[in-house]
Amino acid sequence: MKVGLVCPYAWDVPGGVQAHVRDLAETLIELGHEVSVMTPVDDPASLPPYAVDGGRPRAVPYNGSVARLTFGVAATARVRRWIRRGRFDVLHVHEPVAPSLGILAVWAARGPIVATVHSSIFRSRALVTAYYIAQTALEKVSALIAVSEYARRTIVDHLGGDAVLIPNGVRVGVFRDAAPMTGLPDGPLLAFLGRVQEPRKGLAVLLGAMPDILERHPSARLVIIGPGDLDEVLQGHPESVQRCVVPLGRLDEAEKASALAAADVYVAPNTGGESFGIVLLEAMAAGTPVVASDLEAFERVLDDGRAGLTFPVGDSRALAVQACRLLDSEELRQDMARRGSARAEDYDWNAVARDIVAVYESVMAGSQGVSEDLRGQLVGRLARPRSSREAP
Repeated sequence: MKVGLVCPYAWDVPGGVQAHVRDLAETLIELGHEVSVMTPVDDPASLPPYAVDGGRPRAVPYNGSVARLTFGVAATARVRRWIRRGRFDVLHVHEPVAPSLGILAVWAARGPIVATVHSSIFRSRALVTAYYIAQTALEKVSALIAVSEYARRTIVDHLGGDAVLIPNGVRVGVFRDAAPMTGLPDGPLLAFLGRVQEPRKGLAVLLGAMPDILERHPSARLVIIGPGDLDEVLQGHPESVQRCVVPLGRLDEAEKASALAAADVYVAPNTGGESFGIVLLEAMAAGTPVVASDLEAFERVLDDGRAGLTFPVGDSRALAVQACRLLDSEELRQDMARRGSARAEDYDWNAVARDIVAVYESVMAGSQGVSEDLRGQLVGRLARPRSSREAP
Protein backbone atom coordinates (compact mmCIF):
# COMPACT_ATOMS: atom_id res chain seq x y z
CA MET A 1 0.00 0.00 0.00
CA LYS A 2 1.00 3.66 -0.38
CA VAL A 3 1.43 5.32 3.01
CA GLY A 4 1.97 9.01 3.73
CA LEU A 5 3.53 9.72 7.14
CA VAL A 6 3.61 13.21 8.65
CA CYS A 7 6.22 14.09 11.27
CA PRO A 8 5.41 17.31 13.21
CA TYR A 9 8.93 18.05 14.50
CA ALA A 10 12.18 18.97 12.76
CA TRP A 11 13.73 15.84 11.30
CA ASP A 12 17.32 16.89 12.00
CA VAL A 13 16.72 17.51 15.74
CA PRO A 14 16.88 14.32 17.85
CA GLY A 15 13.58 13.34 19.43
CA GLY A 16 11.38 10.37 20.21
CA VAL A 17 8.64 11.21 17.70
CA GLN A 18 11.15 11.73 14.88
CA ALA A 19 12.79 8.38 15.70
CA HIS A 20 9.37 6.69 15.80
CA VAL A 21 8.40 8.04 12.37
CA ARG A 22 11.80 7.14 10.89
CA ASP A 23 11.75 3.58 12.22
CA LEU A 24 8.12 3.04 11.22
CA ALA A 25 8.84 4.31 7.69
CA GLU A 26 11.88 2.07 7.26
CA THR A 27 10.12 -0.98 8.66
CA LEU A 28 7.10 -0.44 6.40
CA ILE A 29 9.46 -0.17 3.42
CA GLU A 30 11.15 -3.42 4.48
CA LEU A 31 7.68 -5.01 4.62
CA GLY A 32 7.11 -4.01 0.98
CA HIS A 33 5.01 -0.85 1.32
CA GLU A 34 5.57 2.42 -0.52
CA VAL A 35 6.20 5.22 2.00
CA SER A 36 6.69 8.97 1.87
CA VAL A 37 7.36 11.13 4.94
CA MET A 38 6.71 14.88 5.10
CA THR A 39 8.60 16.67 7.85
CA PRO A 40 9.98 20.06 8.87
CA VAL A 41 13.74 20.22 8.40
CA ASP A 42 16.51 22.82 8.74
CA ASP A 43 18.90 20.99 6.42
CA PRO A 44 17.05 19.25 3.56
CA ALA A 45 20.28 17.45 2.64
CA SER A 46 19.92 15.44 5.86
CA LEU A 47 16.68 13.82 4.67
CA PRO A 48 16.62 10.15 3.61
CA PRO A 49 15.31 9.33 0.11
CA TYR A 50 11.80 8.57 1.37
CA ALA A 51 11.33 11.96 3.12
CA VAL A 52 10.08 15.28 1.72
CA ASP A 53 11.01 18.79 2.89
CA GLY A 54 8.03 20.32 4.69
CA GLY A 55 9.68 23.68 5.28
CA ARG A 56 11.97 25.28 7.82
CA PRO A 57 10.78 24.94 11.42
CA ARG A 58 10.49 27.57 14.14
CA ALA A 59 11.17 27.05 17.83
CA VAL A 60 7.88 26.97 19.77
CA PRO A 61 7.34 26.18 23.50
CA TYR A 62 5.25 22.99 23.53
CA ASN A 63 4.55 20.23 26.09
CA GLY A 64 7.21 21.30 28.58
CA SER A 65 9.94 21.61 25.97
CA VAL A 66 10.84 23.69 22.93
CA ALA A 67 9.71 22.02 19.72
CA ARG A 68 10.70 22.97 16.20
CA LEU A 69 7.46 23.12 14.20
CA THR A 70 6.29 24.33 10.79
CA PHE A 71 3.01 26.11 10.15
CA GLY A 72 1.59 28.82 7.89
CA VAL A 73 0.58 29.50 4.30
CA ALA A 74 3.74 28.15 2.65
CA ALA A 75 3.60 24.96 4.74
CA THR A 76 -0.06 24.49 3.85
CA ALA A 77 0.76 24.71 0.14
CA ARG A 78 3.59 22.18 0.50
CA VAL A 79 1.31 19.75 2.32
CA ARG A 80 -1.43 20.05 -0.30
CA ARG A 81 1.02 19.39 -3.17
CA TRP A 82 2.52 16.39 -1.36
CA ILE A 83 -0.88 14.82 -0.70
CA ARG A 84 -2.08 15.47 -4.26
CA ARG A 85 1.04 13.90 -5.80
CA GLY A 86 1.25 11.04 -3.30
CA ARG A 87 -2.22 9.56 -3.89
CA PHE A 88 -1.84 7.70 -0.61
CA ASP A 89 -4.00 4.74 0.35
CA VAL A 90 -3.77 5.94 3.95
CA LEU A 91 -2.41 9.10 5.57
CA HIS A 92 -0.81 8.66 9.01
CA VAL A 93 -0.16 11.86 10.99
CA HIS A 94 1.72 12.06 14.27
CA GLU A 95 0.72 14.48 17.07
CA PRO A 96 -2.34 15.60 15.10
CA VAL A 97 -3.12 18.61 17.34
CA ALA A 98 0.43 20.01 17.49
CA PRO A 99 0.60 23.32 15.59
CA SER A 100 2.56 21.81 12.73
CA LEU A 101 2.28 19.83 9.50
CA GLY A 102 0.06 17.07 10.91
CA ILE A 103 -3.01 19.21 11.50
CA LEU A 104 -2.49 20.88 8.10
CA ALA A 105 -2.38 17.47 6.45
CA VAL A 106 -5.60 16.36 8.15
CA TRP A 107 -7.39 19.50 6.97
CA ALA A 108 -6.11 18.99 3.41
CA ALA A 109 -6.57 15.23 3.04
CA ARG A 110 -9.39 13.09 1.80
CA GLY A 111 -9.68 9.39 2.38
CA PRO A 112 -8.54 7.19 5.30
CA ILE A 113 -6.58 9.04 8.01
CA VAL A 114 -4.85 7.48 11.02
CA ALA A 115 -3.40 9.66 13.78
CA THR A 116 -0.92 8.74 16.53
CA VAL A 117 -0.75 10.69 19.79
CA HIS A 118 2.60 10.52 21.59
CA SER A 119 2.28 13.26 24.22
CA SER A 120 1.03 12.85 27.77
CA ILE A 121 -0.56 16.18 28.73
CA PHE A 122 -3.04 16.04 31.61
CA ARG A 123 -3.85 19.73 32.11
CA SER A 124 -3.00 21.57 28.95
CA ARG A 125 -4.14 25.18 28.61
CA ALA A 126 -3.06 25.04 24.99
CA LEU A 127 -5.25 22.02 24.29
CA VAL A 128 -8.23 23.60 26.07
CA THR A 129 -7.77 26.81 24.07
CA ALA A 130 -7.35 24.92 20.80
CA TYR A 131 -10.07 22.36 21.53
CA TYR A 132 -12.45 23.41 18.78
CA ILE A 133 -9.66 23.81 16.24
CA ALA A 134 -8.43 20.33 17.13
CA GLN A 135 -11.93 18.92 16.81
CA THR A 136 -12.24 20.13 13.20
CA ALA A 137 -9.20 18.04 12.39
CA LEU A 138 -9.96 14.99 14.53
CA GLU A 139 -13.47 14.67 13.09
CA LYS A 140 -11.77 13.61 9.83
CA VAL A 141 -9.52 11.01 11.50
CA SER A 142 -10.66 7.44 10.95
CA ALA A 143 -8.63 5.84 13.77
CA LEU A 144 -6.51 7.08 16.67
CA ILE A 145 -3.45 5.30 18.04
CA ALA A 146 -1.81 6.07 21.40
CA VAL A 147 1.76 4.95 22.10
CA SER A 148 1.12 4.64 25.84
CA GLU A 149 -1.64 4.65 28.42
CA TYR A 150 -0.58 8.21 29.33
CA ALA A 151 -1.06 9.30 25.73
CA ARG A 152 -4.43 7.53 25.59
CA ARG A 153 -5.56 9.45 28.66
CA THR A 154 -4.62 12.69 26.92
CA ILE A 155 -7.06 11.78 24.15
CA VAL A 156 -9.83 10.80 26.55
CA ASP A 157 -9.40 13.78 28.91
CA HIS A 158 -8.75 16.56 26.41
CA LEU A 159 -10.12 15.51 23.04
CA GLY A 160 -13.16 13.44 23.94
CA GLY A 161 -12.20 10.36 21.98
CA ASP A 162 -10.42 7.09 22.53
CA ALA A 163 -7.57 5.23 20.89
CA VAL A 164 -6.12 1.79 20.42
CA LEU A 165 -2.84 1.33 22.30
CA ILE A 166 0.13 0.41 20.09
CA PRO A 167 3.47 1.15 21.77
CA ASN A 168 6.62 2.65 20.36
CA GLY A 169 8.92 0.22 18.67
CA VAL A 170 12.66 -0.41 18.73
CA ARG A 171 14.81 -1.89 15.98
CA VAL A 172 16.04 -4.62 18.28
CA GLY A 173 18.52 -6.12 15.84
CA VAL A 174 20.38 -2.82 15.39
CA PHE A 175 21.07 -2.57 19.13
CA ARG A 176 21.42 -6.30 19.85
CA ASP A 177 24.10 -6.70 17.17
CA ALA A 178 26.00 -3.46 17.89
CA ALA A 179 29.70 -3.85 18.69
CA PRO A 180 30.67 -1.99 21.90
CA MET A 181 32.28 1.37 21.20
CA THR A 182 36.05 1.34 21.50
CA GLY A 183 38.29 4.07 22.88
CA LEU A 184 36.24 4.70 26.02
CA PRO A 185 37.98 4.85 29.43
CA ASP A 186 38.56 1.74 31.50
CA GLY A 187 36.46 1.23 34.60
CA PRO A 188 32.70 0.97 35.14
CA LEU A 189 30.75 2.98 32.57
CA LEU A 190 27.38 4.61 33.23
CA ALA A 191 25.55 6.12 30.26
CA PHE A 192 23.04 8.96 29.93
CA LEU A 193 21.27 9.99 26.71
CA GLY A 194 19.31 13.18 26.24
CA ARG A 195 19.44 16.92 25.70
CA VAL A 196 21.73 17.91 28.54
CA GLN A 197 20.15 21.30 29.28
CA GLU A 198 16.55 20.10 29.30
CA PRO A 199 15.63 19.85 33.02
CA ARG A 200 13.08 17.06 32.64
CA LYS A 201 15.75 14.73 31.23
CA GLY A 202 17.18 14.71 34.77
CA LEU A 203 20.93 15.03 34.16
CA ALA A 204 21.20 17.19 37.29
CA VAL A 205 19.76 14.30 39.33
CA LEU A 206 22.35 11.91 37.91
CA LEU A 207 25.22 14.34 38.49
CA GLY A 208 24.00 14.71 42.07
CA ALA A 209 24.33 10.93 42.48
CA MET A 210 27.87 10.72 41.13
CA PRO A 211 29.75 11.62 44.39
CA ASP A 212 28.14 8.62 46.14
CA ILE A 213 28.83 6.37 43.14
CA LEU A 214 32.46 7.54 42.93
CA GLU A 215 32.97 6.95 46.63
CA ARG A 216 32.19 3.25 46.11
CA HIS A 217 33.58 2.99 42.54
CA PRO A 218 36.33 5.64 42.14
CA SER A 219 37.13 4.58 38.57
CA ALA A 220 33.54 4.94 37.35
CA ARG A 221 32.94 7.17 34.34
CA LEU A 222 29.76 8.84 33.11
CA VAL A 223 29.28 8.77 29.33
CA ILE A 224 26.93 11.56 28.19
CA ILE A 225 25.29 11.27 24.78
CA GLY A 226 23.32 14.22 23.44
CA PRO A 227 23.51 17.88 22.44
CA GLY A 228 23.88 20.88 24.74
CA ASP A 229 26.38 23.02 26.65
CA LEU A 230 27.82 20.50 29.09
CA ASP A 231 30.26 23.00 30.61
CA GLU A 232 27.34 25.10 31.79
CA VAL A 233 25.58 22.06 33.26
CA LEU A 234 28.69 20.92 35.14
CA GLN A 235 29.30 24.27 36.84
CA GLY A 236 29.07 23.98 40.62
CA HIS A 237 29.58 20.22 40.72
CA PRO A 238 32.64 18.76 42.51
CA GLU A 239 35.84 18.49 40.50
CA SER A 240 35.73 14.70 40.88
CA VAL A 241 32.37 14.64 39.13
CA GLN A 242 33.55 16.94 36.34
CA ARG A 243 36.60 14.72 35.76
CA CYS A 244 34.53 11.54 35.48
CA VAL A 245 32.34 12.85 32.65
CA VAL A 246 33.01 11.59 29.11
CA PRO A 247 31.07 13.80 26.64
CA LEU A 248 30.21 12.14 23.32
CA GLY A 249 27.81 14.79 22.03
CA ARG A 250 25.25 13.95 19.38
CA LEU A 251 25.69 10.51 17.78
CA ASP A 252 24.09 8.85 14.80
CA GLU A 253 22.02 5.72 15.33
CA ALA A 254 24.88 3.26 14.80
CA GLU A 255 27.17 5.19 17.13
CA LYS A 256 24.44 5.44 19.74
CA ALA A 257 23.87 1.69 19.66
CA SER A 258 27.61 1.12 19.99
CA ALA A 259 27.89 3.49 22.96
CA LEU A 260 24.95 1.88 24.75
CA ALA A 261 26.42 -1.58 24.17
CA ALA A 262 29.69 -0.45 25.78
CA ALA A 263 28.04 0.80 28.99
CA ASP A 264 27.77 -1.27 32.15
CA VAL A 265 24.62 0.59 33.28
CA TYR A 266 22.20 2.90 31.48
CA VAL A 267 20.64 5.57 33.70
CA ALA A 268 17.34 7.33 32.89
CA PRO A 269 16.90 9.99 35.63
CA ASN A 270 14.00 11.78 33.87
CA THR A 271 11.77 13.88 36.12
CA GLY A 272 8.52 13.94 34.12
CA GLY A 273 6.80 14.57 30.81
CA GLU A 274 7.58 11.09 29.44
CA SER A 275 4.79 9.07 27.86
CA PHE A 276 6.87 6.01 27.04
CA GLY A 277 10.65 5.46 27.31
CA ILE A 278 12.08 4.36 23.98
CA VAL A 279 15.70 4.92 25.05
CA LEU A 280 15.21 2.43 27.88
CA LEU A 281 14.25 -0.19 25.29
CA GLU A 282 17.24 0.72 23.13
CA ALA A 283 19.61 0.20 26.06
CA MET A 284 17.85 -3.06 27.00
CA ALA A 285 18.07 -4.28 23.40
CA ALA A 286 21.81 -3.52 23.49
CA GLY A 287 22.11 -5.80 26.53
CA THR A 288 22.72 -2.99 29.02
CA PRO A 289 20.93 -3.10 32.40
CA VAL A 290 18.80 -0.06 33.22
CA VAL A 291 18.30 2.14 36.27
CA ALA A 292 15.39 4.56 35.80
CA SER A 293 13.24 6.98 37.75
CA ASP A 294 9.91 5.46 38.75
CA LEU A 295 7.76 7.39 36.28
CA GLU A 296 4.66 5.38 35.45
CA ALA A 297 5.64 5.24 31.76
CA PHE A 298 9.07 3.83 32.67
CA GLU A 299 7.57 1.32 35.11
CA ARG A 300 5.43 -0.04 32.29
CA VAL A 301 8.40 -0.43 29.95
CA LEU A 302 10.43 -2.09 32.73
CA ASP A 303 7.60 -4.55 33.43
CA ASP A 304 7.06 -3.15 36.95
CA GLY A 305 10.70 -3.60 37.96
CA ARG A 306 11.24 -7.06 36.53
CA ALA A 307 13.36 -5.79 33.61
CA GLY A 308 15.25 -2.95 35.33
CA LEU A 309 15.79 -1.16 38.64
CA THR A 310 13.93 2.03 39.59
CA PHE A 311 14.28 4.83 42.13
CA PRO A 312 11.98 7.69 43.27
CA VAL A 313 11.89 10.61 40.83
CA GLY A 314 14.51 13.24 41.64
CA ASP A 315 16.19 11.24 44.43
CA SER A 316 19.93 11.30 43.70
CA ARG A 317 20.85 9.17 46.72
CA ALA A 318 18.40 6.45 45.77
CA LEU A 319 19.71 6.56 42.21
CA ALA A 320 23.25 6.04 43.53
CA VAL A 321 22.12 3.07 45.63
CA GLN A 322 20.52 1.33 42.66
CA ALA A 323 23.43 2.08 40.31
CA CYS A 324 25.89 0.70 42.87
CA ARG A 325 23.77 -2.44 43.29
CA LEU A 326 24.37 -3.16 39.63
CA LEU A 327 28.02 -2.13 39.61
CA ASP A 328 28.66 -4.29 42.69
CA SER A 329 27.21 -7.47 41.19
CA GLU A 330 28.04 -8.93 37.82
CA GLU A 331 25.40 -11.58 38.44
CA LEU A 332 22.69 -8.94 38.93
CA ARG A 333 23.86 -7.04 35.85
CA GLN A 334 23.65 -10.20 33.74
CA ASP A 335 20.22 -11.06 35.12
CA MET A 336 18.84 -7.58 34.43
CA ALA A 337 20.46 -7.58 30.98
CA ARG A 338 18.80 -10.89 30.15
CA ARG A 339 15.39 -9.74 31.36
CA GLY A 340 15.78 -6.40 29.60
CA SER A 341 16.72 -8.04 26.30
CA ALA A 342 13.66 -10.30 26.49
CA ARG A 343 11.42 -7.34 27.29
CA ALA A 344 12.80 -5.33 24.34
CA GLU A 345 11.82 -8.15 21.97
CA ASP A 346 8.16 -7.45 22.83
CA TYR A 347 8.57 -4.02 21.21
CA ASP A 348 10.47 -5.00 18.08
CA TRP A 349 9.39 -2.83 15.14
CA ASN A 350 8.51 -5.84 12.99
CA ALA A 351 5.69 -6.72 15.40
CA VAL A 352 4.66 -3.12 16.11
CA ALA A 353 4.53 -2.17 12.41
CA ARG A 354 2.30 -5.13 11.62
CA ASP A 355 -0.14 -3.96 14.28
CA ILE A 356 -0.16 -0.50 12.68
CA VAL A 357 -0.70 -2.01 9.23
CA ALA A 358 -3.71 -3.86 10.66
CA VAL A 359 -5.15 -0.47 11.64
CA TYR A 360 -4.45 0.86 8.14
CA GLU A 361 -6.27 -2.09 6.60
CA SER A 362 -9.22 -1.57 8.96
CA VAL A 363 -9.73 2.07 7.96
CA MET A 364 -9.09 1.34 4.27
CA ALA A 365 -11.90 -1.20 4.44
CA GLY A 366 -14.23 1.62 5.38
CA SER A 367 -14.26 1.32 9.15
CA GLN A 368 -14.57 4.50 11.19
CA GLY A 369 -12.26 3.61 14.04
CA VAL A 370 -10.68 0.31 15.01
CA SER A 371 -13.03 -2.67 15.07
CA GLU A 372 -13.67 -4.33 18.41
CA ASP A 373 -12.20 -7.59 17.09
CA LEU A 374 -8.96 -5.88 16.08
CA ARG A 375 -8.86 -3.85 19.30
CA GLY A 376 -9.22 -7.08 21.28
CA GLN A 377 -6.39 -8.74 19.33
CA LEU A 378 -4.01 -5.83 19.98
CA VAL A 379 -4.94 -5.52 23.65
CA GLY A 380 -4.58 -9.27 24.09
CA ARG A 381 -1.08 -9.30 22.62
CA LEU A 382 0.08 -6.38 24.75
CA ALA A 383 -1.58 -7.53 27.97
CA ARG A 384 0.70 -10.53 28.42
CA PRO A 385 4.15 -9.59 27.16
CA ARG A 386 6.47 -12.48 26.38
CA SER A 387 9.14 -11.32 28.84
CA SER A 388 6.67 -11.38 31.72
CA ARG A 389 5.51 -14.89 30.85
CA GLU A 390 9.05 -16.21 30.54
CA ALA A 391 10.50 -14.50 33.60
CA PRO A 392 11.17 -16.99 36.40
